[in-house]
Amino acid sequence: MGTATSKADFIASMIRQGVLRFGEFELKSGLRSPYFFNLGNVSGGAELAELGGFYADAIEASGLEFDVLFGPAYKGIPIAVATAIALAQRGRSVGAAFDRKEAKAHGEGGKLIGAPLKGRVLMVDDVVSDGATKAEAAAVIEAAGAELAGLVVALDRQEITADGQTAVERLKDHLGAPVLSIAALPEVIAYFRAQKGDAASENLAALLRHQALHCR
Repeated sequence: MGTATSKADFIASMIRQGVLRFGEFELKSGLRSPYFFNLGNVSGGAELAELGGFYADAIEASGLEFDVLFGPAYKGIPIAVATAIALAQRGRSVGAAFDRKEAKAHGEGGKLIGAPLKGRVLMVDDVVSDGATKAEAAAVIEAAGAELAGLVVALDRQEITADGQTAVERLKDHLGAPVLSIAALPEVIAYFRAQKGDAASENLAALLRHQALHCR
């Protein structure tokens, strides 16, 4: 999804903002990884605007038809808002909605905030780990009487699960809807192949080892 140049721009932005980091990490799945991807590090106004633009690029390239954006709590919330703003700046105004982890008993009450969930709803989030959070969010959308149009995430790690599928493949089967990403592990590897210097070479080697052991 998107051109090689736009993917490289996205990856460079994620590195610059400390979203994509290298070291020794244990993922939610329990897998050890030489890299970690945390969109929670995107916090500045200009950076959020740029992030929304990357999501808007991916959504426009996908051709998916939808009426509302939905960001699951918590990291999906700023993604949905930033993406809705970016789309509006391009002449497409859609509502944005998100949920709470726990229902609110006072005030407006309930778990949902923002635009009503109706018609076709496109979910946006950061990455797919085990897919549980996305499955729960899809159930919220269905319970509201809406249809899940698909899911767009920032990065597909392409790690293989116990059943032989990647987390994204398994989630796609479970949801019965498209699961798309702005970039995937091969694009991250291609980015570092094009870089010079010892640090880039070390990161590339670590990514290739991880890919050979754990990924599609």
